Amino acid sequence: MVNNTQDLKQTYDHQGYFVIRNYFNDAQITALREVILTFHNAWKQANKRFYQEEAFNSSLITGSEYLNDDDRVSLFNFISSNKIMDIVNAMIPNHPAFMNTQLFFNPYNQQQENFWHRDCQYDHNLADQQKAIQETQVLHLRVPLFDEPGMEFVPGSHKRWDSTEELDVRLARKRKFSSDALSTGKQIELAAGDLLVFSADMIHRGIYGLDRLAFDILVFDSAGDFVDYVDDDCLPNQQMLKEINNPSLFNNTLRLKALHLANHSDEVIV
Repeated sequence: MVNNTQDLKQTYDHQGYFVIRNYFNDAQITALREVILTFHNAWKQANKRFYQEEAFNSSLITGSEYLNDDDRVSLFNFISSNKIMDIVNAMIPNHPAFMNTQLFFNPYNQQQENFWHRDCQYDHNLADQQKAIQETQVLHLRVPLFDEPGMEFVPGSHKRWDSTEELDVRLARKRKFSSDALSTGKQIELAAGDLLVFSADMIHRGIYGLDRLAFDILVFDSAGDFVDYVDDDCLPNQQMLKEINNPSLFNNTLRLKALHLANHSDEVIV
């Protein structure tokens, strides 16, 4: 149990991220690493060309394509463990819902450069990005499985728009590149066992190097309009729900899915 969740919430509200050092013990990281490596090795084999040409992350880790049911239940129990849910509930008290998982690794091509971005830029134009950062945000909970260079953030950018420098770099315009340094950037190194929590819509980038392999859990407020982003295969089935110690995070998503389906079932297709 984290005793200072109120302080963590204040830190998150102010700067958009925080780190808890040595949050997970060796046994927890070892067990998680074993499942993640099973996924990662199978994913790399199945996506060999993509992995070698451009990939730096994968997603849908809890899906059925690369993991058996036991491994999936193990992941679901980690995601909904007290250590994770203590943080989630402090950051999102209004029925937090599970969105997805991602895995971040070093690109196969060592010359490939990292890049500044906001997650919302991949779904919205600039006007809608400005709107998105003022509304319900998606939360990343990152668990590094090995020591790594970590990430770089622009503190406070989860609640404000880009400066001219930040926008030019993020959009790679006016002779700037998205991999250029930002004067407002702050790098946070990470070690296995740490927990990093950050807003998906703040300006950020991953730093490649060492044995980087970071497991991300994405969570959203049920009031947000994000349920369409959730892949059905990444959710536990009814049998799995019985094996999950605290399935509320997934039940909230399943409830939103059911409501969404019901609300659209009456639509008439012309």
